[in-house]
Amino acid sequence: MAQPTHRLSLGVVLMALLSGMLGIVAAGPAVAERSPARIVKVEATGPQRLLVSVYSPAMKRNIPLDVLVPKGGRPAPTLYLLNGAAGGEGEGNWADKTSYASFFANKHVNVVTPLEGKLSYYTDWLRYDPKLGLNKWETFLTRELPPVLDARLHATGKNAVAGLSMSGTSALNLAVVRPHFYRAVASFSGCARTSDPIGQEYIRQVVEGRGGGNVTNMWGPLGGPDWVRHDPYVNAANLRGTSIYMSAMTGLPGQDEQLGPKQPLDGELVDRVIVGGGIEAAMDHCTQDMAKRLAQLRIPATIVIRPAGTHSWGYWEREMKYSWPQIRRALR
Repeated sequence: MAQPTHRLSLGVVLMALLSGMLGIVAAGPAVAERSPARIVKVEATGPQRLLVSVYSPAMKRNIPLDVLVPKGGRPAPTLYLLNGAAGGEGEGNWADKTSYASFFANKHVNVVTPLEGKLSYYTDWLRYDPKLGLNKWETFLTRELPPVLDARLHATGKNAVAGLSMSGTSALNLAVVRPHFYRAVASFSGCARTSDPIGQEYIRQVVEGRGGGNVTNMWGPLGGPDWVRHDPYVNAANLRGTSIYMSAMTGLPGQDEQLGPKQPLDGELVDRVIVGGGIEAAMDHCTQDMAKRLAQLRIPATIVIRPAGTHSWGYWEREMKYSWPQIRRALR
C-alpha cells in the first residue's frame, strides 16, 4: 500500500479524492498502478489449499481466489485456471465438478482460480452493468493480482492461463491483449471468434440470455473496436511465441453420455446430449477456424478435435489433464 505523505497542497488532496471517486468508471491499468492491490485475507482450507481474498482497486471490491500450492515450498510458476460461465459462483466450478485438486497435488505449480466473474468473460467492461456489476478482470488478472500473489507465494513470475467454454474464449482474449505475459494458453471448448456475427451472437446468448446483462456495456456496439481488439482470431499474431493448446469435441454423444444396462434416461443427460451437443458443435467450428488461422500465420499450436463429446465437465477435466504436459514444459 502507498505510504501517507505530509504537507500535501489542497490541489493534490482534491486530485487524490477525485481520482478515488472516479475509479469505478475509469479503473484500468494506470489507476491500478497508482492504487495497488493488496491481499486482505488468507485462509488455509486444506494441506495445499488456500482461500485468498485480494482487493482489486479496479473493481472496488475483494475478490476470492481458490489457490492450490505445491509441496516443498520452492518457488513455482503459476497457472491461472478460470471457471466457466458460472464464474465459480455456485456449483459450476473446477472444485465441485472435477478432481483437479488431487491432480495438481504432486505438480510443481501454483493454481489460481477466481471464485467470481459470472458471465463476465473475464474482460474489462467499458461500463458498469446494472445486472452484472463492475467488471475489470483483464486489469485484475494481468496487472493487479500477479505482483501481490507472486510475492505471497514466492512464485517464479512465469504464468499460464487456461479456461473452458466462456473462459476458454477469455483465456485466449487475455493472451492476445497481453502478448507474452503468459507462456502458455489453453482453451477447452472455447470460441476464438468475437467480432464476427456468429461469435457475437454466442456472446449475447451468454451475457444477455443467461445473465440479463448488456454486451454494449462490455465492449461497446457490436462490431466496434473493442470487439475487434478482443478477437483472438483477428489478433492471432499476438500469440506468436506462446504455447497454445486448443480442444473441442464434435458434439456427438461420447463416453459420458453412454447409459448403463439399468441406468434410467434422465433430464440432465437429455439436456447434455441436445443442448450441450449443439453448443459443442459450434465450439468445434470455432476451434477449427482458429486452427486454420494459426496455420496461415505459421504459429505452432496443439489443436485437438475429439470425435465425440458434449459441452460438459467430464470432457473439460480430461482436456485439462491432457494439456498439462505442454503447459508444464512452457513454464519451465
